[in-house]
Formats: sequence, structure tokens, C-alpha cells
Amino acid sequence: MAQMSAAPRARTPLSLPELTVMLASLTATVAFSIDAMLPALPQIAAELSPDAINRAQLVLTAFVLGMGVGTLFAGPISDAIGRKKTITGGIAIYLVGAFVAAHAQSLEALLAARLLQGIGAAGPRITVMALVRDLFAGREMARVTSFIMMIFILVPAVAPSIGAVVISFAGWRGVFWAFMVFGLIGVSWLNIRQPETLAPEHRRPLSVSKLSAAAREVLSHADVRLYIITMTLGFGQMFALLSSAQQFYAVHGVTDTFPIWFAVGALMAGTGSIFNARFVMHLGMRKIVKGSYIMQIIVSGVMLVLVVTGMTDGGAGFPLIFLYTVSVFWMAGVTFGNLNALALEHMGHIAGMAASIVTAIATVGAVLIAAPVGLAFNGTALPIVVATFLCSALAWWLMRNTSRDS
Repeated sequence: MAQMSAAPRARTPLSLPELTVMLASLTATVAFSIDAMLPALPQIAAELSPDAINRAQLVLTAFVLGMGVGTLFAGPISDAIGRKKTITGGIAIYLVGAFVAAHAQSLEALLAARLLQGIGAAGPRITVMALVRDLFAGREMARVTSFIMMIFILVPAVAPSIGAVVISFAGWRGVFWAFMVFGLIGVSWLNIRQPETLAPEHRRPLSVSKLSAAAREVLSHADVRLYIITMTLGFGQMFALLSSAQQFYAVHGVTDTFPIWFAVGALMAGTGSIFNARFVMHLGMRKIVKGSYIMQIIVSGVMLVLVVTGMTDGGAGFPLIFLYTVSVFWMAGVTFGNLNALALEHMGHIAGMAASIVTAIATVGAVLIAAPVGLAFNGTALPIVVATFLCSALAWWLMRNTSRDS
């Protein structure tokens, strides 16, 4: 096993395929909770916000906001009480949020429930990777993580279709019951089959002072600050597009077939992760990120001209809209992993807390971008394209000011 640490590694009785699928199902809680909601937005808007249908998009951003807040604490908590308890506690909070959401009688109540769901989802989102780190090291850890991500990437592709099927039988509230079933399967599997991976002697007491010190160290590093802002811009433009995706497609006549088109687009965008894995060792993380943002600036610039001139209007313009959405999600697959690695490159001694801090700031900051852009949707691609162009241009400029050794 390559690059083993001094401390003995935890053991697992599970076969690698079973472990991989189990952990992928837990991490997929986040993607399923976002993408399965997309087909439900029209019904939610009609029932809870008929006078301001764009506000239904906040069902997505409220979840992301809660996840960002929860992410700040999930890592340190798992270091203090263990991985299984943290994941189980997170899923428990997630289930309560889903139950409240299923019975919400107002948009405000639904948003509060989604915020709670997001806080709970941060548990498995962060802690699963820590659990993998307990079990594996070096290249073996990278291999297992790759297997998890290969399965995880299928979830955004199929989630809208699952959501659409559930809605056809049980309405939009049925989606939240599906979330509860999904969460219960994952957490039950974990507790029945997987022993705790963090031994008591390796745990670190939860300390606000240590978290504060880690935050100060992370934010005092010039390059890390730039990478966090860049990640925030990338998350922001992706979440803005995701929030408007269902309306975006519906304007061009794509309604009943939305889950199918979304699945095809997600699978096409997934090749971005494959591209990055193939070329990152040769080109370097920083060069790939810069190149991706340059590509998005050019694509968004061309798209802006097409939108302003009316060439994307109506059903005939849908192929252009579809390819544009794929380009934005493809860019996310190429950049996010690299930016996270770059941000943590100088923080190895506080990697767990640093990961929580970086991800939390970027996620919460992204909501501040995505929410107003989504609410500005006016039946055209203009708000999304302008926001993506500006975010990508600023991200590229920030990357030019980072050090050139990555």
C-alpha cells in the first residue's frame, strides 16, 4: 500500500464493491436532494407561491445554504465523536427536515425545512471522505475515491427521472418521502455493516478555539483566499443555472422530457471529471482551471450574442441552450476538485478543519450569487449567461494572481 501513515489503519469487513456502493449512496444524498426536486418546482410554485413562481427556486438554494453551514462543523465533530455517529446524526437531522417539508403548508415553512435538511446532509457529505481516509492511504485511497465518484456521477443523471416518477404517483410532497427512504437505506447499511473507523485514541476533542485558529490560518494565506473566492464563483454560477434549469428548459418547450434531457446533459458533463483525471498529472491543476474558465468566457460571450440577437428563442433555440448548460456543468467537473486540492495544498497539517472551512465559505458564498440570479429569471437565458460570463471572467483573473507552482 503506497504512502502509508504511521498510525495503523482501521479495518472493514466489507468487500471493496460493497463498501464503495454504500459510501457512494451516502454521499449521493446531496445530489439526490437537489436534482430530484427539479421536476417538483412547478407544482411547488403553483401551490405555495403562485404570485411569484421564481421563488420556488429557493427550495434548492435553502438546501445548499444549510449544507454550507453544516459543512463548517461536520468535519471537526467527526474528529471528536467518530465517523458513524456523525453520519448517523446528520442523516437523522436530514430525515426530520424531510418530514417537516413533506407537511409544509407555506413556502417559508418549506424553506426552513430544506435549510434543516441541508445542515443534516453536510454530515455524510464531509464525513464519508474522512472515513475513506481512515481506511485507506495514498494511491489506494485515490482509487477508492474514484470508484465512489464514478457511481456518484450517475445520481444527478437519474435523480430528476426518479423525482418525476414519484411526483406522478404522490405529488411533490412524495419526493420528500423518497428522500427519507433513501437516507434510511444508506444510514442503516452503514450501521449494520461498517464498524467505526476512528479509534477513540485518535479522536480530537471539539474545540471552538482550534476551529477559530484553523480559520485564521486558512484565511491568512493569500493563495488560499483566492482559491476560495474562485471556488465560490464557480459554485455560484453552477447553482444559479441548476436553480433555473427546469424553467430554462420549459421556456423552450421541454417539459415532460426534462428529466431525460437533464440526464443526457449530466452524463455528457461527467466527461469533465474523466478529462481531468486523464490530463491533470501532465498539465497541472492551475493550468487546467485557468483554461476551463477561458473556455467558459468564450462560450458565454458567444452565447450572450446569440441570446441578445434572438437566436436562442423558442424550440429551435433549445439545442444551443442544451449545449450551453452542458458546458457550464462540464466546467464544474474540471475545476472543483482541482480548486479544492489547490486550496488545501498548504494546509496538510489541518486538512480536516481546513476542508470544512474552505467548503463552507465557498458554499454559503455561492448561495449569495445563485439566489439573486435565479430570482432574476425572466423567461430568457440572459440573466444566467451574464452571470456565468462575469463569474468566469473574475475567476480567471483571480487565478492569474495565484502562484505558479501547482
